[in-house]
Amino acid sequence: MEIIAEKCKRCLVCVEVCPVRAISDVDGKVSIDKSICLECGCCASSCPNEAIKY
Repeated sequence: MEIIAEKCKRCLVCVEVCPVRAISDVDGKVSIDKSICLECGCCASSCPNEAIKY
């Protein structure tokens, strides 16, 4: 799993928009499971803090 940048404020918008549920909040850290991520960019474009980059 890849942890999203420190700029993340845990608003969890990315979790809501991910079409395959590749993003989760685990132990207070938002993480992307790269094994199921489609790299569609939905999470990056929806993040108000620009914490996800492609």
